[in-house]
Amino acid sequence: MTSTNSPEKKEHNMPAFAAAWPICLGYIAVGTAFGILAGQAGLALYQIALMSCIVFAGSAQFIAVSMISSGASIASIIITTFMVNLRHLLMSSSLSLHVQGENKLLLSLFSYGVTDESFAVNLGKFLGGGWNIKDALVLNQTANATWIASTIIGGYAGAFIPSGAFGIDYALTAMFLCLLVFQLRGIMIVLISAIAGTLSVALSLIVPGNLHVILSSIIAATIGVVVKSLYLRHKINRGDK
Repeated sequence: MTSTNSPEKKEHNMPAFAAAWPICLGYIAVGTAFGILAGQAGLALYQIALMSCIVFAGSAQFIAVSMISSGASIASIIITTFMVNLRHLLMSSSLSLHVQGENKLLLSLFSYGVTDESFAVNLGKFLGGGWNIKDALVLNQTANATWIASTIIGGYAGAFIPSGAFGIDYALTAMFLCLLVFQLRGIMIVLISAIAGTLSVALSLIVPGNLHVILSSIIAATIGVVVKSLYLRHKINRGDK
């Protein structure tokens, strides 16, 4: 019987570890920043660790800490973070096409580890072929462990770093801008990204809370689907002539 720690198994997991390391590099920076901000907001180290283990959603955690600092009610924090994380429904739906028929325990563990970054990497790997749920789990949990460890380190370091130092407040925004740049492949994605950004800014002026993020994403995605469908239909009709 082959040991679970055998060289063969480690070698088999190497592609998943290799795919995870760029995510981990980003999580080290952003996770540490979150830990620092959470500590400065008054969260104890064990609370920072628990939030990272239970929630594991970078943007929602930053938002929650910001709302805690401003004295927001528990209900408003829960509702806001729920709305922000609704995008996970769309991401999980896309990934579900590639993990049909898998064990429910594996699916639960996999779902827990779905984030913006792991979604992007796993979806690309699934579409490329040669990728399965065990590879995806290794990637997800490697990123998860890195995030948790980084937030704890940030919690320790926060006591020694002045508020706002090193541009820490900008860390999450910088990470999402980086992710956006890597996704800009083709004029359609650039167009939809521009529409989503413009709508988000415009809606933020009239929609309370962070609902404008969800609304702008849904509207922009819908426009993208409609435009792409019309384009493909036009292309097919032109080819028939």
